[in-house]
Amino acid sequence: MGLRDEEMLGSRSREPEEEEEEAELVDPLTTIREHCEKTEKCVKAREKLELCDARVSARSNTQEECTEELFDFLHARDHCVAHKLFKNLK
Repeated sequence: MGLRDEEMLGSRSREPEEEEEEAELVDPLTTIREHCEKTEKCVKAREKLELCDARVSARSNTQEECTEELFDFLHARDHCVAHKLFKNLK
């Protein structure tokens, strides 16, 4: 068995360990955001945003933007996240 064979075997044995470590990592911010987006305030804000988006998309020539609705949704979600995120940080 040569040096190349040992390197190939060594790299094969390391791959599953690296994949397992990466699979275990979950960003708590993403998880909390997904949870918060299901709350009543966020659902209502998202509905308003989607209605605005549909309205703007239906028109070919409009100056209307959905900035306010987007900010309302992000504010509702981030308000929820702020109360939960820092409890999970070490």
